[in-house]
Amino acid sequence: MKKINAINPLFLIRLAVATIFLTHSLHGVFNQTVNAFGESYLNTVGFAPFGVILAWIMISFEIIGSVLLILGKFLRFIVPVFCLILITGIVLVHYPDGWYVVGPGRNGMEFSFVLLVSLIAILLQAKKIAE
Repeated sequence: MKKINAINPLFLIRLAVATIFLTHSLHGVFNQTVNAFGESYLNTVGFAPFGVILAWIMISFEIIGSVLLILGKFLRFIVPVFCLILITGIVLVHYPDGWYVVGPGRNGMEFSFVLLVSLIAILLQAKKIAE
């Protein structure tokens, strides 16, 4: 028997992932740390002289993309970009610190891994629906 008004479990995953990206991005905007991230980090790891511009592009994408993720719109386009952002973060920031975010380690990649796998599940479902 089919339940009426049942919540799609992948909607909950989309909502959770979008909330994480959105709050992360808005924190940088409201605390005015986007320029500093571009200058003091992105420029020093090889993105100079475009670090600040890249930081604003990334933050803007994360804000707009998070809203689209919640709405379930353009998933086949925005999810791969979110995955690219996470993979870049893993390679540049988290991998050198190991697996664990807290506990046996610090600042590791386990949290980004969960977000990445969640996004892949969302993308696979979006492709299935599009077929």
